[in-house]
Amino acid sequence: MHTSEQPQTSTSEPSGPQPPQTLLHLITTVLSLLLLSSLTVRSFVGRWQVLRSKLCTLQSSLSSISESPHWDDNSLLHTLFPSLLSTLQRLKPLSDQCTLSSFTGGKLLMQSDLDIASSSLSSHLRDLYLLLRSGVLHQSNAIVLSHPGPGSDKDDLGFFIRDVFTRLQIGGIEFKKKALESLLQLLNKDEKSTAVVAKEGNIGYLISLLEVNSQPLIREQAVLAVSMLASSSQDSRKIIFEEGGLGPLLRILETGSISLKEKAAIAVEAITADPENAWAISAYGGVSALIEACRSGSQPIQTHAVGALRNVASVEDIRLALGEEGAVPVLVQLLVSGNTATQEKILSSSTTTVIQLSEFIKHRNMVLQQISASLLSKLSISEGNKRAISSCMGSLVKLMESPKPMGLQDAAAQAIVSLLTVRSNRKELARDEKSVMRLVQMLDPQNETVSKKYPLMVVTALLAGGSGDCRKILVAAGANKHLQILTEMEVAGAKKALQRLAGITLKSIFSRTWRE
Repeated sequence: MHTSEQPQTSTSEPSGPQPPQTLLHLITTVLSLLLLSSLTVRSFVGRWQVLRSKLCTLQSSLSSISESPHWDDNSLLHTLFPSLLSTLQRLKPLSDQCTLSSFTGGKLLMQSDLDIASSSLSSHLRDLYLLLRSGVLHQSNAIVLSHPGPGSDKDDLGFFIRDVFTRLQIGGIEFKKKALESLLQLLNKDEKSTAVVAKEGNIGYLISLLEVNSQPLIREQAVLAVSMLASSSQDSRKIIFEEGGLGPLLRILETGSISLKEKAAIAVEAITADPENAWAISAYGGVSALIEACRSGSQPIQTHAVGALRNVASVEDIRLALGEEGAVPVLVQLLVSGNTATQEKILSSSTTTVIQLSEFIKHRNMVLQQISASLLSKLSISEGNKRAISSCMGSLVKLMESPKPMGLQDAAAQAIVSLLTVRSNRKELARDEKSVMRLVQMLDPQNETVSKKYPLMVVTALLAGGSGDCRKILVAAGANKHLQILTEMEVAGAKKALQRLAGITLKSIFSRTWRE
């Protein structure tokens, strides 16, 4: 057993900052003593076996560091070595107590102290492993700190990025801040660097800095870095998603500051642009977060949240969830009061969006039907897409019969009028006997449940283009009689509809006269 004087003399803590060479010498001295003591412990033998294994690994790591050509130039060791030395110095008196023939101290306290020391050693070993793996100890510090220029090759760029992430993972707060500043500067200056960052950097660790327990400035810088990476390329978006970045970003969108939310919204929109990632919004409970961001966020947040909703609406389950959680009323409100960029995203005329709305219209939820019809009437839709959703016209006509909720009849009528600008849709609606009968019944002056302006709008649109077949069908259904009465009552729009409908009668007269 070692005398108490020897370890105290050898392990006394140095006063003031020490150069790396001195610190390494002190560390190896204490480490050698601990390795010897670990062979003769009599108490807590199991714990010391674990500790000895870690001490042996530490000895190997320190040997690798000392063999690296520029190890003493690396500023990270100025932080790592003092902390490591402190851990070993705290462990030495514990080993002395455990080598005594009979342990007389508090067992629970000793167990706790040994477990703490073991955990600290694991942390040090992880840091040293990262430092060795990065390869930065094989380059001089001057090279490490210089930013690669636009013409730098991939090797120089990769080395710089590995150094940045090593400092980010190992260093204290100041190291992390400076590392993130370097990373952001690189991403700002060189767009092509994002692919190398995604490949060489530890994106998983960067994402871990998004959590709320991170230092505020570091968290803000990390969110910005993730946002820039997600927005830059498909490869970087894929890695961020695979490393679990979507969940923390959605939590920031719910609880972060306005600045953080804006950056998170950009990243979420970018990540969900990939259809293979869109499904995960539901898994992370992100539908409600996106809807709330659309409802109460700043204009930039709303714009990107709307973009994300548009992306994820291609997933059927999410599409239904959007309706159930009230997404469409929020989108309608943004159509009225949102900024131009937000409105353009809502009014995207993509086939997927249009078909989604048509499916909502055929859904039994009347509120959802109303809002979807309202959106459909405001969309700038191609003729091809209008033909693609013609099957919802019957549902829209049926909705026109419902006086409640307020605004439903108007939304349905406006949507039908929009769809009837396509000739084939006019023919299709005219062939739908049930829809035609409903329209004629709504024209009946005795039917007071429907304002006459709505069926008049639809009938006028249906008769546009001079289709004789549509006129014949409406006349046969009895529309002529109702339109005459409404015209006599001077109901707005009735005279125009009657004139269009009467065109078939005039043609018939002229045709018959000519034949005679």
